[in-house]
Amino acid sequence: MQQSNKRIYLFEVDFFRIVFILGVLANHTTTLVTHKISTHSMPYEILMATHISLHFTRMGFMFVTGLVLFMNNYFKPMQILKFWKKRYLGVLIPYLSWTAILTGAENHSSLGDFLENWAHLSVYADNYYMYYILVTMQLYLIFPLIVWLFKRFLSYHHMIVIISAVVQLGMLVFIKYQLPNIDTSGWPYLLKNYGFNVFVYQFYFIMGGCAAIHYQEFVAFIRKWHIWFGVSSLVFACGTVLLYFYNVHVLNLTLNKAEEVHQPFIFIYDVVIIGYIVWLGLRYADLRKNYLPKWITNFAHMSIIRNVFYLGLN
Repeated sequence: MQQSNKRIYLFEVDFFRIVFILGVLANHTTTLVTHKISTHSMPYEILMATHISLHFTRMGFMFVTGLVLFMNNYFKPMQILKFWKKRYLGVLIPYLSWTAILTGAENHSSLGDFLENWAHLSVYADNYYMYYILVTMQLYLIFPLIVWLFKRFLSYHHMIVIISAVVQLGMLVFIKYQLPNIDTSGWPYLLKNYGFNVFVYQFYFIMGGCAAIHYQEFVAFIRKWHIWFGVSSLVFACGTVLLYFYNVHVLNLTLNKAEEVHQPFIFIYDVVIIGYIVWLGLRYADLRKNYLPKWITNFAHMSIIRNVFYLGLN
């Protein structure tokens, strides 16, 4: 890959998309179900305690976004203005269209009221899970700088990932244990609403970028240690249940904070389960040609699924 500018299609990425999309659907379906159940019942406690284990899908999307962007752009000269033009045109048109449709589905007293609400949703992305697009647009802005970083320090890519992981972990410790005690009412929007800030997801983009640059080495590592990733994923998934009760009954956090994805333990869980899903995707790619039914590979390669996932990333 480092010696050729040809685009290489990775069938395992089809598998990643399916897993993460289905995981997001399961996540939101569970949320809707809990809204219909009594908050003092055993089923409610069980759903809430196990629900947090599904949150890895968000970070999985961030990882694959970094992977795909680097594969498509790292191995050729970076033309920054051309890159920004292509990416922002590819994402802004559907983004503004969907925010208009979603805003139009609500009741408005006048055209001015509609335009005001549309402008608010488009700028702040604070409803209908539009934050992912907002984060993606921030990533496009700083992506040339990340590419420069990897090209400038060619011999230190693994060190870049390690530093990124340490920064990520430190950030999450601060968010969980210090930030709730700080008055953030006067902070800028993207600092106060840190879940909408690209820097809170920086490690997953960096990890995806490094994986893309050294893909053969990355694949060999995943194949070698896949059993460790699988066992660790199961252990940490069970650990999220204990984490929930620790958050609620020891730290006395609100349900929203207890279920939040931005926690140190969840960071480690996300890394190991993403690694295991990568291995499953590699196994899918191994088996697809001769062993899997045609309808399975066709479904994984469906253009509608590709469009939902990529959002203009290709």
